[in-house]
Amino acid sequence: MKKPVKELAHVVAIALLLTSGATVAADYAAGFGPNPELPAPHKALMPTVSIAPAKPWQQGEKPDAAAGFNVTAFAAGLDHPRWLATLPNGDVLVAESNAPEQHDESAGIKGFVMKKLMKRAGAAVASPNRIVLLRDADGDGVAETRAVFIDKLHSPFGMALVGDELYVADTDAIMRFKYESGATHIMTPGEKFMDLPAGPINHHWTKNIIASRDGKKLYVTVGSNSNAAENGIDAENGRAAIMEVDIDTKQSRLFATGLRNPNGMSWQPQSGALWTVVNERDELGNDLVPDYLTSVKDGGFYGWPYSYYGQHVDERVKPQRADLVESAILPDYALGAHTASLGLTFYDGNAFPERYRNGAFIGQHGSWNRKPRSGYKVVFVPFENGKPAGPPEDILTGFLSPDGHARGRPVGVAVDHAGGLLVADDVGNAVWRVAPAAK
Repeated sequence: MKKPVKELAHVVAIALLLTSGATVAADYAAGFGPNPELPAPHKALMPTVSIAPAKPWQQGEKPDAAAGFNVTAFAAGLDHPRWLATLPNGDVLVAESNAPEQHDESAGIKGFVMKKLMKRAGAAVASPNRIVLLRDADGDGVAETRAVFIDKLHSPFGMALVGDELYVADTDAIMRFKYESGATHIMTPGEKFMDLPAGPINHHWTKNIIASRDGKKLYVTVGSNSNAAENGIDAENGRAAIMEVDIDTKQSRLFATGLRNPNGMSWQPQSGALWTVVNERDELGNDLVPDYLTSVKDGGFYGWPYSYYGQHVDERVKPQRADLVESAILPDYALGAHTASLGLTFYDGNAFPERYRNGAFIGQHGSWNRKPRSGYKVVFVPFENGKPAGPPEDILTGFLSPDGHARGRPVGVAVDHAGGLLVADDVGNAVWRVAPAAK
């Protein structure tokens, strides 16, 4: 008896998947990949707290690179390095930064407890408020020149060079500075380009920026002012979003919304699309909600605070908005719950094997509220034809010591001019460089 046409087509499709080496759902760990299975929410009287106490790298220690790669200290002895930017001449800028003094987490009993916990995690140091320039003139993978490039900033994070103008995202404003190639210090005072949402409640203080490829626009990440709108929706005006700013006119608009805490942004080389990594909400259990990597659609709404990972309604949020939930876009790729995925860069260098080209490197800062702990590493997501094409792969690990201490926490990632991968480690106070091992 002949098989029905539909059944035969199904069998053929499965056979093609198996023989082509394509990735199927079973290849992904729980909470990862393009179609993660999400558990039911788990609500507890007290949220899970599992801080990895900070105990920075000892002399001679360093992270573990994936097979076929080496890791070296591009620069050590820094002061809470958070974010990276590379300049056309090969210089590397490092934002040494932390939360501003006026910060919502310093208020109330919950804020007092959180401050103590963050101090234990190495995240409560005073903000250095500066950008440091690193230069590796001899190309040996170690920066022999270090200089304070800009100081007296206000919790700086993102940096973007457009022509001869350097834009720096402070926690409350974008500053603009005149840049001269080769300079090790900017002497001319900067000007305020535009204000950013901040104020007495400034829950997610980090603001990142990236320039469009034609240099005409800036894209700015602004995280939410709460976990799940517990401060009221009015406190979220202009937040949980990516803004688009016209550089000539300074006119801005919300490019995408419903993104709880977007951080890293990068242009995907094959499609030209803007992608971001987003930190999702807490206090729904160990395995909710996955942080994610997604393309950013103009005018798109991604659910926060009313729903998560598409149209899964967050019942804690009152009143609900069914009309918005119906329009919530499903993210492209889950990165695991509470991994604190912050850094993002697509690989466009030539030093790594060809399979890494066009794929995404992601700095996962690590959880503080999950058992077992998650993140604390740098992962790689392969891409094909502008889309994720396989499970995440560990590139840099070892940030958690065997006894449970955080020797480091990776944040920003960038590709240097020689094709190496740079990783800012804000607890280890270093910038690490990953490159293929010598043959």
